[in-house]
Amino acid sequence: MSSIVYDNILIKNNISECDLFNLISSLYIKDSDYGDLFFQNITMESIFLEEKIIKNSFININNGVGIRLISGTKTSFSYSNKINFRSIEKLINKIKFIHLNRKYNKKKNFIYVPEKEYFYKKYSSLNFLFNKDKIELLLYLDNYIRKSNCYINYVSLNLISSYELVLVVSTDGIFVGDVRPLINLSIKIQLEKNNYKQIGFGGGGGRYLYEDLINKYYKGVSIIEYWADEAIRIGINNLYAVNSPLGKFPVVLGSGSPGILLHEAVGHGLEGDFIRNNISVYSNLIGKKVASDLCTVVDDSTIYGLRGSLNIDDEGILGRKKVLIKDGILKSFILDKFNAKLMHLNSTGNARRESYAFLPIPRMTSTYLVNGKNNFLDLINSIEYGIYIANLSSGQVDITSGKFVFTILEGYLIKKGKISSPIKEATLIGSVIDIMNNISMVANDLNFDSGNGMCGKDGQNVPVSVGQPSLKIDSMIIGGTG
Repeated sequence: MSSIVYDNILIKNNISECDLFNLISSLYIKDSDYGDLFFQNITMESIFLEEKIIKNSFININNGVGIRLISGTKTSFSYSNKINFRSIEKLINKIKFIHLNRKYNKKKNFIYVPEKEYFYKKYSSLNFLFNKDKIELLLYLDNYIRKSNCYINYVSLNLISSYELVLVVSTDGIFVGDVRPLINLSIKIQLEKNNYKQIGFGGGGGRYLYEDLINKYYKGVSIIEYWADEAIRIGINNLYAVNSPLGKFPVVLGSGSPGILLHEAVGHGLEGDFIRNNISVYSNLIGKKVASDLCTVVDDSTIYGLRGSLNIDDEGILGRKKVLIKDGILKSFILDKFNAKLMHLNSTGNARRESYAFLPIPRMTSTYLVNGKNNFLDLINSIEYGIYIANLSSGQVDITSGKFVFTILEGYLIKKGKISSPIKEATLIGSVIDIMNNISMVANDLNFDSGNGMCGKDGQNVPVSVGQPSLKIDSMIIGGTG
């Protein structure tokens, strides 16, 4: 048990290990399958700079405990923002009353799960810089952006950092904690030329500290300047973009953030609650071909520093790498303990919750397509006339049918094997099984998004990462203005 978690969640609230044992033992009731306590303490700070003025700044501290008891498909849940023995005891009594079962003897000793620290640093970045230093950093970046292009007439920057402590205690013997740092910088700019305006977005982050953000370099420049350059580049491209063609075209999806399509259209369909309730397009396809032979899809919470990485999930299962689709064959689902038990499977370590006030549900962590053997230019050169998509924004997906629509944030025409004019007002339309089976080339340039990803499901938002190498899809529908 990390001393940071132990001191801040248990000692600070006058709760001993003996108290924890008594509390979790009281969750053992007749016909119950599982129960757990999830403690959380999170501190979040945000500084928002708009037009060189600090428009908003706050520090928010939130802590509490969620208590859950499961019997078959029935779940009882309660939570409190008070962490003390008496309040937790009252919550447990409420839950037991809901179940209307008598207590019986089924006690277990705690299993002290070995904690691994190498998926991210277990330190807080909140005190690494004084507020004036953070403001100076934002003002420097604002000035850097404005000097880069004379058409920029608006800049907003948002620097967010959080420091989260969690502790999981469960009736199957788990007693484990985690320390989760997270940092994010969001950049938005506007360019205007001849009364025509366009927007550029950028930024990134991950499970690291302010010192890592300041000292990190990418392609020879500081990472924050690189993110700013990307926002400027996208804004300029949009300023000079031509109307997108409409119809069916061969498409190259670029590496990195276009993996959002994989996340939304494939990953959500593999989450255990959708599978178990038979509402996913993948529900009865385990062991079946669901994608091109070139496709191997992985969900991996162990990649160092990524926004979606986790040392443990929110049920105390150690982070791990899961192969979901291998060489086009569906191999595994994304599972928490609740859905795994009902499906007679094991948890894959994908139980996640926005906070102690929500039930854990099966969610992705860092989901990506594995590298192929082609070079990026091989994909572009193979197309006489088509579309290259460098960035996608969020879209809409029907989990049951697999149909989706995504907005193209940054796209280009491909003409005679060369990347040509940027395009605007374009959408990507298709069906996930058809598209995955139409992947004909996969490059060897795997990359991840820059670290802005947030995934929403059932009213809960959790940080995630997406990634992929560049890939060619032989035919996709592009919606545009013609």
